[in-house]
Amino acid sequence: MSTPEHILHQEVATLYSDHHSWLQGWLCRKLGNSFDAADLAQDTFTRLLAARDLSAIKEPRAYLTTVAKGLLVNWYQRRSLERAYLDALANLPESEVPSVEQRYIILETLHGIDCMLDALPPKVKHAFLLSQIEGAKYEAIAQQINVSLISVKRYMKQAFLHCLSFME
Repeated sequence: MSTPEHILHQEVATLYSDHHSWLQGWLCRKLGNSFDAADLAQDTFTRLLAARDLSAIKEPRAYLTTVAKGLLVNWYQRRSLERAYLDALANLPESEVPSVEQRYIILETLHGIDCMLDALPPKVKHAFLLSQIEGAKYEAIAQQINVSLISVKRYMKQAFLHCLSFME
């Protein structure tokens, strides 16, 4: 007797064997290199393991493309964040440049913060960043994003509670 988990693994294996080469080629054309394409193709199929009912997929390539596009957007965001960090490092005096290990830890932390903030609704995220990064007062935030002061306070509470939930 097959368990639901076993059936899911069989469905993923079938999708993998039928569409992996195509997906990796599609990603390679988007990225311009086969190494990152291979990683993202693998990540796409890993995501499928979290799905519950792959048998309902009628258009596997459309489904895989949708999942891969989401991963591609995350990949580009991650690369952009890394470039910005490395650019900032390039402007530091040599004595203040962190070690390779420290840079890795900092980049992983930045990626975690970025993912955490991306989970917030856009206005909440915008208000939170204006407050925490730019030091804007709540009244100024309310004017800038065209909401009431009460809304800004509610957004900030939501953002802080969200951040706290990641610390537990």
